[in-house]
Amino acid sequence: MIATAGLVAGFLMSSVAPSSAGPFSWLTGKQQENQQTYQRQETGRNQGGGFSFFGGRRGQSEAPRADELPSNDPEAYMITNPALSTPTLSSRNIAATKAAIEKYKAIVAQGGWPMIPPKAMKPGMSSQDVSILQRRLEISGDLAGMSVPGEYDAAVVAAVKRFQARHGLPPTGVIDSKAMVEALNMPASFRLAQLQTNLKRLQSLASNASAGGRYVVVNIPSAQVEAVDNGQVVSRHAAVVGKIDRPTPEITSRIHEINFNPYWYVPKSIVQKDLVPKGRLFASRGQDMLASYRMQAFDAAGNPIDPRRIDWNGSEVYNYTFRQLPWEENSLGFVKINFPNKDAVYIHDTPLKSLFGQAVRFESSGCVRVHNVEQLVAWILRDTPGWDINRIHHMKASREQADVKVANRVPVYLTYVSAWGTPDGQVQFRPDIYGHDSGAVAASTF
Repeated sequence: MIATAGLVAGFLMSSVAPSSAGPFSWLTGKQQENQQTYQRQETGRNQGGGFSFFGGRRGQSEAPRADELPSNDPEAYMITNPALSTPTLSSRNIAATKAAIEKYKAIVAQGGWPMIPPKAMKPGMSSQDVSILQRRLEISGDLAGMSVPGEYDAAVVAAVKRFQARHGLPPTGVIDSKAMVEALNMPASFRLAQLQTNLKRLQSLASNASAGGRYVVVNIPSAQVEAVDNGQVVSRHAAVVGKIDRPTPEITSRIHEINFNPYWYVPKSIVQKDLVPKGRLFASRGQDMLASYRMQAFDAAGNPIDPRRIDWNGSEVYNYTFRQLPWEENSLGFVKINFPNKDAVYIHDTPLKSLFGQAVRFESSGCVRVHNVEQLVAWILRDTPGWDINRIHHMKASREQADVKVANRVPVYLTYVSAWGTPDGQVQFRPDIYGHDSGAVAASTF
């Protein structure tokens, strides 16, 4: 069963299974690096600020050579969200994606594009490598203006920014990360097959979504959430979605309830993989893990258990129910967005907002953490009497508990769209984090 709660990184002691080298291999490697960094840093209660469920600062790396890609460049893996525009599931994207497919068929037929050397490149440089980069960007349509051959001039900067924006990478205008080089070097045949695969996904979802008027969509590969009303994106939010070994499932449902300052009932999967090993670690130090995380344990009959009586090395501990009390560092944050689904997945707040501006946002146990959740919740509850943004802010400040039924249930789509065209002629790509585009990979020629 999919792990159902927002990931408490303080519990994450299981490792990510390594994958073979291939498309987006940097993504898996970065998650392993993040995990190892966390394990080195996790030592119990942080100094001077309460216990953090999440990892601390990253280690500093030595400055790379001028032409060397940095080995520790978290910003390079950040997924950025475009400005408000056409919704991902817009029916208008179907025709645009079909047009993109024809464009990429022509590119493949003409031999694709050249491979870019894995070197850092920036404005002011002049070399044969820059000439190769220019040709690559010309073929994909990103380099549209005049550029001096072999020179990293203003036209190349604009083209690189355009390419980065289309791939969800920070628009730095320079070749500054392994992620950027891998995106540039993804074969045109792979991109074509990816578009063909995602066209089918769009066709199966877009008509239903567009007919719904108001809906919420979580696009997993983009790690983003959209609130859509009458074909327009009202708000777009950065999200944290499931990691590779604990993926966020694809779901179609309706949001029926908002829980303010909820308890977090720890799913069995997290109890087994994370909580019990963490409890053993604390017990070996003579510490009370439940107290540190403000948690409670209950036996099968629902009776509270004295933490001092828990045998963390025994088998009975796996039969207990664990819940975390509402507080400022509750794993769910101050609000939880509920919708019926067999995987018991939900959308929620998080106590560590910095995750939305960092590295790979494929870090949860399957649920979806959303940035600026107050705005999204206010939009969901707009037809529910007595609820507006001011009352939501009050709920956050007061930590008052309340379960609110949504007056007009809002459709929600947790979907997997990693390649699509938009009516403005742009072609968007995002990392195939879970390998769902396997047909595209098989059809590609590397």
